[in-house]
Amino acid sequence: MDNDTGPVLYAERGASWWPLLWGPVFAVLGVGVELLTGPVSVLFWSLVAFGLLIPTALWVQGRQRLYSVRLTPAALSEGRDVLRMADVAAVEGVEPRSGATVLGTGWTIPKGTTAVPIRLLDGTVVLGWARDPDALRAALHRLLTRT
Repeated sequence: MDNDTGPVLYAERGASWWPLLWGPVFAVLGVGVELLTGPVSVLFWSLVAFGLLIPTALWVQGRQRLYSVRLTPAALSEGRDVLRMADVAAVEGVEPRSGATVLGTGWTIPKGTTAVPIRLLDGTVVLGWARDPDALRAALHRLLTRT
């Protein structure tokens, strides 16, 4: 399902791109230490910077894909899962249930996030999640009371 329908009402990126600086900063520090101790191997430290850049970029891209949250009037995307808003009954007063399905294809909510229980029209409860659960719950509630 396409979640690009309508304006974005709430969004969290799964990760930022600043960790890409780890490799180059480490390489610059290595060059600095070599400047103090002896001959400098610029080629080696360039390869180190590039070698750390590739896995870090893959890590960031993976986190953005698996841990992003996006709410539009049509759907709530949590990681790879997309929950149609037409299937949501309530977010206020919903208690989490033991064994509730966690959105985002994980067994548990991601570290650093808090669960947002969501009751579906069929009565089941699923667990959404966000770093700012009150803001997500408020955006969901506003969306549900508008329709």
